[in-house]
Amino acid sequence: MPANKQILLDNRPQAEASAGNFKLVSAETPALKDGEVLVRHHFLSLDPYMRGRMNDAKSYAAPQPVGQVMQGGTVGEVVESRTPKYQAGDKVVGMGGWQEYSVVSADQPGALRKVDTTHVPLSHYLGAVGMPGVTAWYGLVKIIEPKAGQTVVVSAASGAVGSALGALAKARGCRAVGIAGGPDKCRYVTEELGFDACVDYKQHADAHSLSKALKEACPDGVHGYFENVGGMVMDAVMLRMNAFGRIALCGMIAGYDGKPIPMAYPQLILTNRLLVQGFIVSEHMDVWPQALQELGTLVGTGKLRPRESVAQGIESAPEAFLGMLKGRNFGKQLVKLI
Repeated sequence: MPANKQILLDNRPQAEASAGNFKLVSAETPALKDGEVLVRHHFLSLDPYMRGRMNDAKSYAAPQPVGQVMQGGTVGEVVESRTPKYQAGDKVVGMGGWQEYSVVSADQPGALRKVDTTHVPLSHYLGAVGMPGVTAWYGLVKIIEPKAGQTVVVSAASGAVGSALGALAKARGCRAVGIAGGPDKCRYVTEELGFDACVDYKQHADAHSLSKALKEACPDGVHGYFENVGGMVMDAVMLRMNAFGRIALCGMIAGYDGKPIPMAYPQLILTNRLLVQGFIVSEHMDVWPQALQELGTLVGTGKLRPRESVAQGIESAPEAFLGMLKGRNFGKQLVKLI
């Protein structure tokens, strides 16, 4: 069995996360038992939610255990199998974590899923045709519920979730408006992803300034908002929400270092009779097949062209993760392991 490089959570961050919170080790891969498969990971996924799990705090998921492999999504190839359910060479997606190999029980529900790479590249099963894509689908279809002609806004629009949301909104005849950081990301959002407009939040010092820019991009106001960020960005969009607007609350990256995230205009929830609903996509596994089918079609037909930031080698994972939290990535952040 091969030696297996792994990244562990060595200690919890006291405020901002740092490379010193992680530890690189090499471990022996255990021999397979009946019913198990050995997966060699080709890519591992880096996602903002992982930062929250590094804290020992009450949340929707149990904290990442200290001294154990960082948990997260992976795609790879079965290299050895002791079950008829999987054959060597099968491409699979799972939750193998920050390591080069994983041993997985084929009987564990949802632990592994075979994927077809004929029309969809393997890495996209960690992004547009994976958890981030389904997250966008659920927030749009089940919470925002837009009608054709309505305006849908998404923060972090150039990222894995935001880019999928734009394609899904356009497929429903909506006006899609993104918020992103920097001219390159905004250009990608409009020119490659097909959004109708994109506002660069880095050009604005406060919520009122950003809100004025949103008014130009959203002449009919905002009917639905998909929130990934919180803080000033959410305040700015709140000022543009229409009566009976809907907000799908997916992420609050502005508060992942443990600081409070004040809301400047909570009275607008009442004034505009807004629906603000938080959700966790893993609690809605029943919609995944439907969502993945639509997302796979969008990618396979070129209507969704997701971008990826790819770091090389398991050793690069901590710095790539910390960079993603500061917005240094462009699109879905991955680590390539082979």
